[in-house]
Amino acid sequence: MKSHAMHAAAAAITLAAGFSQPAAALDKAPVLSLDLAKKLAAGCEAKAKEMGWKMNIAVVDAGANQIVFERMDAAYLGSGDIALHKAQTSARFPFPTRAIEQLAFGKDLKGGALPGIAMVPGIIAFAGGLPIVTDDKVQIGAIGVSGGTADQDETCAQAGIDAVKDALK
Repeated sequence: MKSHAMHAAAAAITLAAGFSQPAAALDKAPVLSLDLAKKLAAGCEAKAKEMGWKMNIAVVDAGANQIVFERMDAAYLGSGDIALHKAQTSARFPFPTRAIEQLAFGKDLKGGALPGIAMVPGIIAFAGGLPIVTDDKVQIGAIGVSGGTADQDETCAQAGIDAVKDALK
């Protein structure tokens, strides 16, 4: 009887250990938290206020799901969707939306290698979307900004990433 109980206990322990290993692996995968997403948006907003820009700011996770959206006072209403699409584009592709622009239109804007990419629904082919990547090169999301020029949008997005640089280590 003792032997049977010991085997059952050993089986239960083995089974529990088997279930906890995947859970432990999930605990180690970096994810973009709500708190970090809010800090990204705040860093971007601070830069926008400093420069006198009125921006829409979207932060998405690695699956392109919106975590935070912020529309600054007097920011263009139509730019909200653009900011979100910029963030989603950079979440789906591991590079800035400026790179999509260059693929579609070329660096000189006279034609790129993939001009049709600019016509794909939901793809934004101009600057303002940046992937959020850890120091270990794991993409955990993206930030998209719209309301100024493409260069201003990208500068603001970079300010958001710079604001959380230490948290990405």
